[in-house]
Amino acid sequence: MFTFLQSLDIEAIVELLLVPTCIVLGALTVGIITDRLIRRYINHHLAVDESTWKYVFIRSMHGVPIFFSFIIGLYWAIEAVEISPTLTKLLSYLLFTSNVITITRVLARTVDGVVTMYFERSNKDLPKTTLLNNILIGVIYVMGVLVILQYYGISIAPILTAAGVGGMAVALALQETLANIFAGLHLILSKQIRIGDYIRLGTGEEGRVTDITWRFTTIVPLGASSTTVVIPNKTIAGANITNFSMPTRSFNISVPVGVAYDSDLTRVERVTIETAKEVLARVDNNPNAEPLVRYTKFNDSSIDFAVILPSSRFDQQGLIIHDFIKALTDRYRVEGIDIPYPIRTIIQEQEDAPAETPAPTKAQGE
Repeated sequence: MFTFLQSLDIEAIVELLLVPTCIVLGALTVGIITDRLIRRYINHHLAVDESTWKYVFIRSMHGVPIFFSFIIGLYWAIEAVEISPTLTKLLSYLLFTSNVITITRVLARTVDGVVTMYFERSNKDLPKTTLLNNILIGVIYVMGVLVILQYYGISIAPILTAAGVGGMAVALALQETLANIFAGLHLILSKQIRIGDYIRLGTGEEGRVTDITWRFTTIVPLGASSTTVVIPNKTIAGANITNFSMPTRSFNISVPVGVAYDSDLTRVERVTIETAKEVLARVDNNPNAEPLVRYTKFNDSSIDFAVILPSSRFDQQGLIIHDFIKALTDRYRVEGIDIPYPIRTIIQEQEDAPAETPAPTKAQGE
């Protein structure tokens, strides 16, 4: 055993491995320190304001410096060691590919975060949808692949030409799918439909928009907790649409009510508004709501009026009306306010009984 160890050049092996190992460990140490500095910077400087592009970019870099530094360390270590040129070139390709993929991933996460931030800060601009995110991320990754191919010495011009010719064939074969994709982009860019809007189509479907994907738009009908309606994008793009959430998502609910003619109308108005405010604060989480009472007409058995209830969302009107009717009925009973209901009195006239005909009598002398 000792003879075998003597036959090996221990010093040469140590010298061969020492420099690459130190390079890799040094690069890895730099990556760990950089990643910790990024975490500290996020926690102490950017945690209070997450709506900046700087926060999004640094957040996207979280965890990347360690891997990135390790790859660069390996690359330098390979350059420092005299090995086969073919193996060196192969490892260089693999390391370059890893670096490009890492950078591409950071860019995709940054762009996705910036777009999300932009949509959250804007009330009337484009909605953040699955379709738009996938297109942006797909474009970034395609650019990364083209950079890798160019580094490998593969000309991308024939690839782009073949992609153009193949794209025409694919377009002819996938007309239905492409029509839905471009219709979805049209819906997003036209700003007429946003995620969370409550819409009604001319064909009768209605609900709250939950997402716009590659081919479909999904909506949840009013009052449905486990039902989703999936509609092709081109169907929505070509349909008449009523958007109840534009220009604002708030919606006024009108509830008809009637009280007896002998009621104090000023007191009725005060009690009704107080009850409406309590219901809106509890159900719609709107303590600053300003409901209105508007008297409309003299009916046969009541004085009618409408209660205007401002709601933050169209699809909450059912719950608000439900709770308001219950609360108003209980409050009227406590206050002694009468809600009349129509009463009809039917008078039936009795016909006079026919007069009795006297029986014939015999004449005298018979």
